[in-house]
Amino acid sequence: MKFHAPEIVFGHGSLAEVGHCARRLGARRPFVVSDSGIADAGWVDELIGHLGQVGLRARVWTGLTPNPKDHEITCGYAEYTAHGGDVIIAIGGGSCIDAAKGIAILSGNGGQILDYAGVDRADRPIPPLIMVPATSGTGADVSQFCIVTDSERAMKVTIIGRALVPDISITDPRLLTTMPEWLNAATGLDALTHGIEAFVSRAHNVLTDSHALNAVRLIGTQLERTLDEPTDLDARRSMAQASLEAGLAFTNAILGATHAMSHQVGGLLDAPHGVCNGVLLPHVIRYNAEQDASRFATIAAALGLPVLGASDYEAAMCLAEWTRDLGDRVGVPRGLRELGVTEADIPRLSLTTLGDACMTTNPRDTDLGQVEALFRAAL
Repeated sequence: MKFHAPEIVFGHGSLAEVGHCARRLGARRPFVVSDSGIADAGWVDELIGHLGQVGLRARVWTGLTPNPKDHEITCGYAEYTAHGGDVIIAIGGGSCIDAAKGIAILSGNGGQILDYAGVDRADRPIPPLIMVPATSGTGADVSQFCIVTDSERAMKVTIIGRALVPDISITDPRLLTTMPEWLNAATGLDALTHGIEAFVSRAHNVLTDSHALNAVRLIGTQLERTLDEPTDLDARRSMAQASLEAGLAFTNAILGATHAMSHQVGGLLDAPHGVCNGVLLPHVIRYNAEQDASRFATIAAALGLPVLGASDYEAAMCLAEWTRDLGDRVGVPRGLRELGVTEADIPRLSLTTLGDACMTTNPRDTDLGQVEALFRAAL
């Protein structure tokens, strides 16, 4: 059993450590990847200030969109090369962090980013990575995953490799307070899906189980609280911890069908990843529980759902209903049609789902017809 994790700096005000972290990694010309929303919120300026305090001048690149595209990563790599960059720092959501990882892959391995789809395809050393998450859900700041949109085929590709686990992850819960409400809900559901899918994954182990269950418990009590009381730093800290622990769980246990399907919907429609997960998760729980409901029953009990005396299958169905009710309460659509998916899209989405790396650890073997049935149920 192996458990991969970066150095973790966690807590209120921890962004102030970024300069010292960069120095320890040998930075001389740090390259910062972010987006306009994070910059407008003032977090990029604060980060640049902390770098300046240790004598570092950074180049900032914000030329990416949600669900980072292959051509955007190519442009980011060109900027990184022109700057003569060394340590790469990402501050933002999963899109910023994935883009930073993509730039690092190209820096160390060359070629085009889509060349590295799959597992351990980028086998040469990459630049040091410091990740500063500004959402409470993606777990990208501690994971070995990089998700990139293939813009020509309108699909997401999954790149997995131990080298992509960042050197340092800095989680400052203050950054979560500037998320829009819809993004807070979406990333929270993403973290919930990470926890549930990691716990039932074929590759789970005792270490991932502990992190996955604790993440699910925290999200069950704290996600709605952050929506009702956005400035409650205790709730924000709990959701930051939940995102971190869910990330540690899934980067080591991998995921399942919910993510494999969600990647395809997001690639086709450029839809928010967490929202896709929120729609799909209840359906995948029901499907997987038909074969073995025991681990879903454990999750239901950990959440305190009313399952005492219920069979494992009944408890799993209760969990599926709870996830759907939570989606309703935080404003997630009830079906994929509301996101723009049509019946005509299902064959294509199903075929690419089967090729997604996350399907390898789904707890139930699945064929094309079963994936198509899942998509239809989720319409």
